[in-house]
Amino acid sequence: MKKINFSITKKGVLRFFKRLGIGFIGLIILFFLLNWIFPVPDKVEYSTIITDNKGEVINAFLTRDQKWRMKTELEEISPLLQKTIIAKEDKHFYSHPGVNPFAVARAFFNNLFQMRRTSGASTITMQVAKALEPGKRNISSKIREMFRAFQLELKYSKKEILQLYLNLVPYGGNIEGVKAASILYFKKNPDHLSLAEITALSIIPNNPSSLVVGKHNDRIINERNGWLKKFANNKVFTQKEIEDALNEPMNATRGTVPHYLPHLSYKLKREGGDIINTNIDLNTQLKTEKLVEDYIRTQRLKNIKNAAVVIIDNKTNKVITYVGSSNFFDTTDGGQVNGANAVRQPGSTLKPLLYAMCFDEGLLTPKTVMTDVAVNYDGYAPENYDEKFNGYVTVEKALEHSLNIPAVKGLKMLGHEKMIQKLSNCNFKQIQKDRRKLGLSLILGGCGTTLEELTGLFSSFANDGMYISPSYTQNDTVYNKVRVISPAANYMTNEILSKINRPDFPLNWAATEKMPKIAWKTGTSYGRKDAWSIGYNKNYTVGVWSGNFSGVGVADLSGANIATPLLFKIFNTIDYDSDEEWFTQPNDCDIRQVCSETGLAPSEHCSSLVTDYFIPLISSTKVCDNWQEIIISASEKISFCKSCAPENGYKKKWYKVVPPDMQSWFEENRIAYQKIPQHNPDCELIFKGAAPAVTSPVNGTEYLINKKDPEPLQLICKTANDVSKVYWYINNKFYKSSNAGEKQFFVPEEGPIKISCTDDKGRNRDIKITVKYVSL
Repeated sequence: MKKINFSITKKGVLRFFKRLGIGFIGLIILFFLLNWIFPVPDKVEYSTIITDNKGEVINAFLTRDQKWRMKTELEEISPLLQKTIIAKEDKHFYSHPGVNPFAVARAFFNNLFQMRRTSGASTITMQVAKALEPGKRNISSKIREMFRAFQLELKYSKKEILQLYLNLVPYGGNIEGVKAASILYFKKNPDHLSLAEITALSIIPNNPSSLVVGKHNDRIINERNGWLKKFANNKVFTQKEIEDALNEPMNATRGTVPHYLPHLSYKLKREGGDIINTNIDLNTQLKTEKLVEDYIRTQRLKNIKNAAVVIIDNKTNKVITYVGSSNFFDTTDGGQVNGANAVRQPGSTLKPLLYAMCFDEGLLTPKTVMTDVAVNYDGYAPENYDEKFNGYVTVEKALEHSLNIPAVKGLKMLGHEKMIQKLSNCNFKQIQKDRRKLGLSLILGGCGTTLEELTGLFSSFANDGMYISPSYTQNDTVYNKVRVISPAANYMTNEILSKINRPDFPLNWAATEKMPKIAWKTGTSYGRKDAWSIGYNKNYTVGVWSGNFSGVGVADLSGANIATPLLFKIFNTIDYDSDEEWFTQPNDCDIRQVCSETGLAPSEHCSSLVTDYFIPLISSTKVCDNWQEIIISASEKISFCKSCAPENGYKKKWYKVVPPDMQSWFEENRIAYQKIPQHNPDCELIFKGAAPAVTSPVNGTEYLINKKDPEPLQLICKTANDVSKVYWYINNKFYKSSNAGEKQFFVPEEGPIKISCTDDKGRNRDIKITVKYVSL
């Protein structure tokens, strides 16, 4: 009988453990099933915070539920902070699976015998669960917290759970998380908190309405000191650390979140992220903001109300200063508008890139001579800023004086598609968007750019022609790196832009004695709505825009007189008396002698030579052809070609070649020049060479003429130096003859019209126009 009882008991124990095992496995399966059906609600919205290059918070934004809930990064949880919180809240944090069964049992029996809630059993993990999913204080809520705690332990590491706790713990009012509390109460990041400060913060969540920082500091100190003594009894910290903490005063009050760098902060916030670590140097930022605000205050009498500045550190390609307006809180001209990111007309600021690209293509060198005279490209007739023409100018002078017509001619030679592609490669978004609409006016500001883009482009001139997209945040790891121009072309451009004896040097500027050497380019948009000045040296690139966000033009607004003084002030502040060496001549840039009248390699007839930079194997090696030997009569009144030259009674003479556009300019300005005598009228040979260029009317253009008061159209052509007379034909019928360069007029018929111009050498040019008569 006893053996039977023992056998039954043994089988019962085995059956019990088997059922227990099955039940345990069932619970695990049930847990994972519930975990799959009811995932932990761990999506937390944090306040977007902006930091400077040292990691200090310089701006922050409320969450959608109007909380200051700033994310504490793992590296910001100092050992001291971690040790203090665990010692106070959950000393077995690293040994339990989210729920402390001993604490639960203790709390259960204490509360049962006392018939009221005398102690809790919430671990740090359970407190995180409660913060993620708040509910009423009852048994079901506690069970849910335990379940969520197991879920959290399954999904996260202990340090990540501690991070969640520190991010969600309430500190009174709309402040949640230790980072928000440390910044708002102690004006420092959590990894800089002292033991006394951490302990003071740790007691506030127990009773946030009765322990208000700044209002109940004495009560907080008493509670703090009580816990510090408990830490001493438990030997959590040394006696010296406890004494220092007990003696530390508490003068904290609730402060405000800093709101520096408003424009860039709003821009970066829209791009997303909880913590955005910028490259901004706060000291330089604040100095520049003050300079901009003070400077614009002096310009308001001229009705100039705003400015924007971007500064790039050329050695790191980091944006260290970003000022979007003269005053973010000024409503008189939209201070909250981001002028650094606004699309504006760039004026002449793109000319340095154009000429540098022409250097690289072998089209031009600094001493190449161009003609600054009236031109017309299919109806587009650009003018200079002062509405005057300068005749012969070098590329160097054209860039120094920011002349428009040589720039348009340069773009015509280069091809505007090449420049558009280059700018697109450098992240000029509006130009990339409008590329099919753009033409030759691009180089005079007929496009849309931003101060950010232009400053980034000019930083490439400080980096041997290599464009590296500016870095705004410390998380920027992907850089757009583009070779914009060669080091040689870059050096030539820098040499031109660094000269101070130029018309865009600001008037009455006297503070240049110790100013760092810089290269800079100005620009003024059409209608005087935008003034630009962008400068650089080896250390910094500074971009300045000035104008009105309302779009109102101002007569006194120009890049030279408004934007450049501010540029100089900024350089004098951030790089005062810099001894940094200037850019050195690269190996792919050489020096040669050229003819001063053409900028080409000298021929035997060139008597005036100058030194010029050039790129070996790239720059043109064409020999100067500025002089031409002509057979003329003894009286020097008639010239001959080889076909009609007499056997004797003639002589040969060298004449300077004057292109047709320069002949017209000389005639209009009554400047004497050596003309080639009229060609032999008895010569029957039709010459090859340059036919007359009809500049008015414009080929392919439709003209609308008033029926009641029809105005005549003007006939103008440009001819070679050896032409004396031209002959005009309208629809293949002879109309009139005139001297070369002389203007004629005619009243056209309605419909398509063919206009022909033939010079006295038999060379002909045809154009076609369309005329419509309308009632105006």
